[in-house]
Amino acid sequence: MSVHVLALSASHDFSKIPVHEVTLLTGLGVKGDCHLGVTVQHRSRLHITPSPPNLRQVHLISKEALDQRGLVAGDIRENVTTAGIDLLALGRGTQLHFLPPPTPASTPSPPLKTSEHGSENGNDKDETEEGENHAVVVVQGLRNPCPQIDRFRAGLKDSFLVRDGVVRVGIRIVVEEPEGGFEELGCV
Repeated sequence: MSVHVLALSASHDFSKIPVHEVTLLTGLGVKGDCHLGVTVQHRSRLHITPSPPNLRQVHLISKEALDQRGLVAGDIRENVTTAGIDLLALGRGTQLHFLPPPTPASTPSPPLKTSEHGSENGNDKDETEEGENHAVVVVQGLRNPCPQIDRFRAGLKDSFLVRDGVVRVGIRIVVEEPEGGFEELGCV
């Protein structure tokens, strides 16, 4: 599980531009991105008073979902394109820890998930505690696709339903399940 591509855009253009790294700011989102903010920044929701909290600060999508639809990273406004994570199967409150790639000397292989019992790789090391200097994103829900997605490509809408830190392409992701059990993702 890793970061495949990162993208951002300072303007509300439909697609975002791929970059080598982004800085995630706690409670705000992606530094330099048009959706950065404590309250909602999506044009379709700016009219709501009072402004709701911004639960769409960091847009995630899997490479596999893009591949199935013939899209490339950044096409549909995502900031982080992941590889090897079934994002739609994650529950609300799941934490994604963005950690540096393992060093060649590290054995055994890093776990794919952590839980309240530590890692699943047979040792007692919990990789979510690998220092304080890594970004963490808490999954809040599914973004309901806006009509613009069908203007980008007809029929596309029907196919889709923290801590400061720098994220780089190729960095691995460790999934930490939320305490209290699984809660299905709803639209935010």
